[in-house]
Amino acid sequence: MRAVRIEKTGGAEVMDVITVPTPEPGPGQIRVRHAAIGLNFIDVYHRTGLYPLPLPTGLGLEAAGTVEAVGDGVTRFEIGDRVAYASGPAGAYSTAHVVDAARAVRVPDAVSLETAAAVMLKGMTAEMLVRRVFHVKQGDDILVHAAAGGVGLILCQWAKAIGARVIGSVGSEAKAELARAHGCDDVILYDREDMAEWVKTLTDSKGVAVAYDSVGKATFDASLASVRRRGTVVVFGNASGPVPPVDPLRLSRGGSLFLTRPTLFDYVATTEELDASAAALFEMIESGKIKVEIGQTFSLDQVQDAHHALEGRSTIGSTLLIP
Repeated sequence: MRAVRIEKTGGAEVMDVITVPTPEPGPGQIRVRHAAIGLNFIDVYHRTGLYPLPLPTGLGLEAAGTVEAVGDGVTRFEIGDRVAYASGPAGAYSTAHVVDAARAVRVPDAVSLETAAAVMLKGMTAEMLVRRVFHVKQGDDILVHAAAGGVGLILCQWAKAIGARVIGSVGSEAKAELARAHGCDDVILYDREDMAEWVKTLTDSKGVAVAYDSVGKATFDASLASVRRRGTVVVFGNASGPVPPVDPLRLSRGGSLFLTRPTLFDYVATTEELDASAAALFEMIESGKIKVEIGQTFSLDQVQDAHHALEGRSTIGSTLLIP
């Protein structure tokens, strides 16, 4: 089979597509023949070493396809089942991959494998953010950075379906239009305006109940300044770089604020949590409340181009590799 491997951390050029033996599933595992592979910023963090992996290593945590082999003791799936996954071990950038059966979910017939690959990690992240990290309620004002990104588009639609007022920040006029089409009531270009002042104006000086920040260093100060008294700032990504250390007194001075840095894998730590999150996501897709935007696709051989696009913030919605 063919797979992406890195021998060292660094830029996109460290990724090579090579031929490797097809792995056999062990007890409790399945081998999935991939139809589509999802790209996520965590893959960049693994490649650069921000989130270290033992080297050499594969990359990628998210894909969808068909079960082609099952290990001993697997009763959750059978050969031929349509499945998706969004967890380790890294290695989804490949034509096939072995994963624990307990970490994969069945894909409903009404959801394409391409959609499942595009939405598993991002969609379950959105579910975690709006239902569990901070419970968004009808009438809440919320701020979503990178509102036209893979997570952002799903998060905005989900929050809008709940009944929240969604304020989004984006990096271009084209992305602003896309964000408005996917649930944003108001959109700001974060490199052109004073975001916190703009948010306060929109909310009658109160601020938002929660700021969802996947951009990190470039937007963190604005996030803190945009939330209301006892508001919550959720940092779940570092697209512009990691947030520097934070003095807890800043939270006090900002109005007794809450700050959290969630990771999806802590919110789908059990098979029951994984199944519940995926079921909620697929229900939102099947009901039409969430439309999945696949903005661009690349072949496995174009993986370096795909990472350049992702890091250059030129992508819209979800990005797929087609093996």
